[in-house]
Amino acid sequence: MIVPLRSLLTRWTAVVPVVAVVLLVLTWGRSLPGAMVALVTLVLAGAVLAAVHHAEVVAHRVGEPFGSLVLAVAVTIIEVALIVTLMADGGAKSSTLARDTVFAAVMITCNGIVGVCLLVASLRHGLAVFNAEGTGAALATVATLATLSLVFPTFTTSKPGPEFSTAQLTFAALASLVLYGLFVATQTVRHRDYFLPITRQGQVIDVDEHADAPSARAARISLGLLALALVGVVGLAKGVSPTIESGVEAAGMPQSVVGVIIALLVLLPETIAALRSARRDRVQTSLNLALGSAMASIGLTIPAVALASVWLSGPLVLGLGATHMVLLVLTVVVSSLTVVPGRATPLQGGVHLVLFAAYLELAVNP
Repeated sequence: MIVPLRSLLTRWTAVVPVVAVVLLVLTWGRSLPGAMVALVTLVLAGAVLAAVHHAEVVAHRVGEPFGSLVLAVAVTIIEVALIVTLMADGGAKSSTLARDTVFAAVMITCNGIVGVCLLVASLRHGLAVFNAEGTGAALATVATLATLSLVFPTFTTSKPGPEFSTAQLTFAALASLVLYGLFVATQTVRHRDYFLPITRQGQVIDVDEHADAPSARAARISLGLLALALVGVVGLAKGVSPTIESGVEAAGMPQSVVGVIIALLVLLPETIAALRSARRDRVQTSLNLALGSAMASIGLTIPAVALASVWLSGPLVLGLGATHMVLLVLTVVVSSLTVVPGRATPLQGGVHLVLFAAYLELAVNP
């Protein structure tokens, strides 16, 4: 009895994703009582940790920067499915959900994840070192995508309100896909070395010295379990979203806080994976995860909601308000100053975290 139990405990990362998907099937579309919400939340947390483990196995097998790309794209694709599903169910009140969730993802990744990783790496190793060329290219792409998709709709005049016309939305969607595709090609083919971790002397680290890479079979199994875990995370997050919405409404907070909470839940696997890389002094991997997630969130979500808007009723509000635009500009400026030297101290990490805290404060108290 003890041996099977011990075996189960050592293989929990394989069991939890399956349990999460089974629980998702059993609870889908149902109103959940308090005890079931607590169980779903517990399984959701386990699925997040399992997703991080399997993402690291896949990343170890395929190497950087492909490993970061796998996790970022997998999470974002399922995040897009969650946003579109919630928009279809939510009616007019969900008209700003895509904007709120995408902007939350940008703030969480560019300030929250980047800030905590720079802080941890610099405190633990004296200085956070990364490749300025690759990180600068990623930041430039994020800034361009965010401006095209979230800032321009506030100033266009073809349609009343902070919305795109059909032609403008089509252009933004196509431009997002093209830019994201160009970045992926740059990251994985033409200039892969720009996105690899570096030593303090500036030498590229192209191999992981700590352990042998897993077998191809183990990597394939982990890839499948990663997909299951992510489906479980996002599906269970949707299951508890009515409870989240009720709690937000009862607390008197703006509806946009729902988008923030959804983004926080969905980005948990990447946050934990990035933090682990920072502790190992692989700051470039952390930045690949953070900025890659921001880029994928915009580059894949905007085309998806543009396509979904064909059959979704109600407006699609993408334009940011004045306060959030100021936060976005400040984030881009501060991030540029962080990236240029190719190294960071705890001060830079602290500045990004203060910006993230300001975003959360203004989300709760606009």
